[in-house]
Amino acid sequence: MTIREQMEIRETQILSPYAMLSIHSRGREEPEEECDIRPVFQRDRDRILHCKAFRRLKQKTQVFLLPKGDHYRTRLTHTLEVSQNARTIAKALRLNEDLTEAIALGHDLGHTPFGHAGERALNQICPLGFTHHEQSVRVVERLERQGRGLNLTWEVRDGIRNHKTSGKPHTLEGQIVRLSDKIAYINHDIDDAVRGGILKESDIPERIRKVLGPSSKVRLDTMVHNVITNSMEQSAIRMSPEVAEAMMDLRKFLFENVYQNPVAKGEEKKAVHMIKNLYEFYEDHLEYLPEQFLRMIGPDGESREQVACDYIAGMTDTYAVKKFEEYFIPESWKI
Repeated sequence: MTIREQMEIRETQILSPYAMLSIHSRGREEPEEECDIRPVFQRDRDRILHCKAFRRLKQKTQVFLLPKGDHYRTRLTHTLEVSQNARTIAKALRLNEDLTEAIALGHDLGHTPFGHAGERALNQICPLGFTHHEQSVRVVERLERQGRGLNLTWEVRDGIRNHKTSGKPHTLEGQIVRLSDKIAYINHDIDDAVRGGILKESDIPERIRKVLGPSSKVRLDTMVHNVITNSMEQSAIRMSPEVAEAMMDLRKFLFENVYQNPVAKGEEKKAVHMIKNLYEFYEDHLEYLPEQFLRMIGPDGESREQVACDYIAGMTDTYAVKKFEEYFIPESWKI
């Protein structure tokens, strides 16, 4: 008996009846020989962790565009905080921690440079539309490994696709990540906003602070504990109505006071301008795309619009700025 098979047996003995067992996975689009050590979801986690798109997250905006300071979150640190929250909940509920972590680490792989500003720009200018959750699935199915994709299991791809607010993951592990994403960004975006002088803790409405707590640390603890308490031995992942309402009120407060704040978002128009100009440039000058992307275009392949989106969405903030300068700024004007 292999180590993997021993681990699969332990899952059946230890995990909750509501957990997604590795042996019950719907599998991969392309059948593969099983690993002798790792169950399928652990193997997916490792593939995501080692892929290029994951490494690029370290230079992609979370909220603040190229902030002046070393302690602001990036898309990578956001992903790691989502993963940590999700794993804590999954372990407490005896759900599949490997599946949960794989979904969490992969949920934002398709995010654009410059955060949601870049996402809106591509969605506005590309006739095909653009959303980061669908692009994240596209990254793991089509773009990684020189167009071969990562060939992940159905459950991981389902969780990635459905991590958005309106999504409906088919596994409890996916539901955990969907909720953990909100818990993470609500708390760390407040922390960054306070660090950036945009908010003071006292600005948060008292009714919200009374339910969730007086600091990001306490609010995070409250939300995670509440999810665990209300989801124990249940067929769905949920919060209590009072905490869920307070969390969504806090999210609304963030949109009004941080995500639309001119200090935090004052540079976004410039970022949108760059993304739209890059899209138009690549659509008109396909020869500037790397060979991997050119091979995808054809009568039986992808459209030029899709490939232009793929390339731009994969850029880091700094690389997008570099390419914009290269194509649109005269050499004599560059510093």
